[in-house]
This record gives sequence, C-alpha cells and structure tokens, in this order.
Amino acid sequence: MKLSNIILAIAMLQPLVARGEKCIYEIDTDATAQTIDCFGASDAWSMWSVGEMPQETRDRVAELLFSSKTDIDGNPKGIGLSIWRFNIGAGSVEQGDSSMINRDTRTECFLSPDGTYDWDKQRGQRNFLKLAKSHGVPYLLGFLNSPPVYYTINGLATNTGRDGTYNLKADKYDELAKFMADVVDGLEKYDGVRLDYLSPVNEPDGHWNWQGPKQEGTPATKYEIARLARELDRELQSRHLDTKIIIPESSDYRCMMSTHMTGPERGYEIQSFFSEDSAETYVGKLTHLPRIMAGHSYWTNTPVEYMKECRKALRDTLSKYGVELWQSEVCIMGNDEEIGGGGGYDRTMKTALYVARMIHHDLVFANARSWQWWRAIGGDYKDGLLFRYRAPGAPGDTIVDSKLLWALGNYSFFIRPGAKRLELRCTDKQCRIEPDECATQPYGLMSSAYRNNNGQLVVVVINYAPENKTAGFTAPTNKHWKIYRTSDNDGESLKYIGDKADIANITFPPRSITTLVTTQD
Repeated sequence: MKLSNIILAIAMLQPLVARGEKCIYEIDTDATAQTIDCFGASDAWSMWSVGEMPQETRDRVAELLFSSKTDIDGNPKGIGLSIWRFNIGAGSVEQGDSSMINRDTRTECFLSPDGTYDWDKQRGQRNFLKLAKSHGVPYLLGFLNSPPVYYTINGLATNTGRDGTYNLKADKYDELAKFMADVVDGLEKYDGVRLDYLSPVNEPDGHWNWQGPKQEGTPATKYEIARLARELDRELQSRHLDTKIIIPESSDYRCMMSTHMTGPERGYEIQSFFSEDSAETYVGKLTHLPRIMAGHSYWTNTPVEYMKECRKALRDTLSKYGVELWQSEVCIMGNDEEIGGGGGYDRTMKTALYVARMIHHDLVFANARSWQWWRAIGGDYKDGLLFRYRAPGAPGDTIVDSKLLWALGNYSFFIRPGAKRLELRCTDKQCRIEPDECATQPYGLMSSAYRNNNGQLVVVVINYAPENKTAGFTAPTNKHWKIYRTSDNDGESLKYIGDKADIANITFPPRSITTLVTTQD
C-alpha cells in the first residue's frame, strides 16, 4: 500500500467528537509543562550573499525574520524569532573546487593557515548577526559543521574517504576549543555581538557518509563529542565567558534514545552523556553545558501516529535522566510524502500546515523547550522560510515570504522566552477521545496553550481540516483576546483579525492557523 493511501486511511480512522459537536477546553494555568526557551532558524549558506545585498533588502529580510513589532493595523511586521543560528565556517570557500564541496554550500573560515585571524571573513553572515541583535533577538548561537580545515585529518571540511570517527587530528582538540572561544571573543570585539551558545558538532550520529561534493560535515563518536565538550568547557571557564555548550545536534531522534542505522559508539546519546554510569562519556556536571539535548526531527514526522509515539518515547527517556529537549533543525525531506517531499518550493498552506503539525507534536508530546527550522532562506526546495529566486530576465534575485514563515510566526511572535506551556483539559463529557489526546486531532484541530512571563495567555490552534471547525476555551481571566490568523486567504499572513471578549465559542476556518492572545493591561 502506498504511504499516501495509508495516511488517508489513518485520517478516516481518527476518533470523532460525539455528534460532531465542538469541544470546550479548560486552560489550566496551574498545570504547567515545559518552559519555552526560543524559536529560531539558521543563516546557513544563504546569508553570506544576502548579507551583502543592498541595505534595503537586508533590512526587509531582517524585519520579516526578527521583528516583534506590529504595523498601524496591528499586524505583525515579522515573526519575532528568538534565536538566530550563525554557521561558523571551516574554510571550504578558501579551498575552492579542491574542497570537494558544492559551491553553494561552502563557507569561509576566520582562521588563516598561519594561525592568525581574518575578521573580514563571513561578512554577510555577520551583518545579519548584527541585524538580529538590533531587532532584539534574545539568543544567538554559533554552530560548526566541521573543524577548520587546518585541524582536520584529511585537510578537508568533509569526511570524504574516512570512517565514522571525528575528522579532527588527535592533538587538536584543545586548539579547536580555543578557536571556538576566539570566535566568541572576536565577534564581540569587532561586531559587538556575543554568542550565547556554541554547538560544536552537527549530526555526528547520522547514517549518511559526509562525502563530497555536499557540504561541510563530519561524524563523531560520543566519546569524541564528550572529549570536545570537556575541552570547550575548560576553555570557556578559563576566559570567564558565560557562553553555553549545546550538544549533540543529533540527526534523528532515534539516535538520542537508542541506536539507529549506526553502531553503539554513536547511539544511546541521552544515557551516554547524562548518566553518571557512563563514565567515559558523562558530561552532566560541566559548568557550561546545560542538561539539554539538541536533536533534529528529520525522518520522524510520518506516518502521523508514529510522529506522536516517537516523541512520547523520547520525552519519557529524557525525563528518566533529567534532561530536556531542543528541536534544533528540520526541513521537509523525501519521506514527507503527504506534501510531495522536499523538492520544489511551496509558498502555500500545504507546507505551512504540515510544519505547524510538526511544531505542535514537538511541543506537546516531546516537551521541546525550543523549536528551530533549518534555514531562513532557501531556493527551489522546501528548506527555507523565505524563497529566493531569479525571475527570467531579472538583473538580480528576488526574496519573498511564504505561509511557512508566518505559520512559524503563529508561535514565535507570541510565545516568548520563559513562557510555560499549559495543559488543556476537555470539559465535554460526551467526548469519546482520550483526555490527553483530545487537543491533538492531526487531521482536524490541534490546540496548545502558553503563559508568557508577563502573564499573557497564548493559544495556538491549527485547523488541518478542509472545513470549518468549532471549539471553545475557558481560562481564569477576564481579559479580552486578540485573534491572529494565517491561511491561504489573501492577506491572511499572521493577520490581526480582531478582538473577542471571550473565546468560549470560536470557529476556525479551513486549513488555517489561529493564535489567540490576551490583551495586556
């Protein structure tokens, strides 16, 4: 049976509310789940050139990504990302074609062959770091796909021709830690920007081979990751830097709690890094490393029922070891057949709704503290929040928004760092759905609720269905609610719809995402 037919069959089997009536949900402000740290995206590969486009273009892109302001009609000007990921390059640009990496995925390196630093490198990306800071983005993160080429075993930023171990010379761990700390210091000195987080490895556990011509990258065993984390922790302490370390940017949730298409030297990462019994790999007491696992949710988003079960299993494993989750990278891949896979950019609600459903499941079932999309700007593939293309005969590239951008904004603009996710309880006694599943109907309504540090309540409701759906929400507040919506209707890109005195009875249009926010005093 084709996967598309399986998906349809699952949809037809979804449990229904008795008599088709709406459910009423109580927002339990006393029952809090995880704290939300941030929502974000990365500058990977796009911003080196976009960051050197005319200032007007840069400012418009930055506004769409970072702005937390509204226009005169109350519509958000951007999606208010709260973390921005800066790719610290390894030097494949300087190597040219000999890098064995595609031209469009190469990066510059601050480090020169003689050991000195060139702070004119990565200029376009750094322009966007400064724009992120000027817009008030709370957190900035620097991530490496590979060590600088001068430190790697094969002299390349890709692992071509090697086994599944880290592409770093054995005597260069301390040098790599110093390099990362030097980048933190250099960006602050020359750009006035401080990196709040460093992510030293990327997808170290993946089953792909990191072979060119693709991109900078290297696998690593968990023993090598632990050694690097310890070296980096010591270096940050010696410089009195407060930058935190985030590991391991797992390629697949399944590698975090078991082994998946790899050996035990790169599996069971939660247990390995945060159980004291794992003496060789334990990093749970490092000063600069929080008890957070960063992982990518690729390949785990379909079938829908598996998406939920995988995240519940991940949540339980994380909880057992007192660890929390950042979903730190994802885009559409070949197995996401429900929307046609990753090929070909899509600016419509088809991709936007599919991704919103992913966000919902990561927040509600995996208790993710952070949710980060892969990259901010992409080409003819479903990997960018913004779409960059060149029209026939045009002198230059055009960058346009997408419903995907604004769908993420339904969360990122309103749910701010420090917010608590709140439990939703169905109060309809005739509802036949299990209580903990009632607010998640993956082909109908999916609802989640949050309370910001200022007391503001936020409810995000996804209507995946092709028809109107009605629901209601009650909360211990007398404040009015503002309503914002993203849909395929003209102009509805996180559009301010209006106010309601209460939300005890509200209809959600077909294939839409609606955010309900209490007005502030």
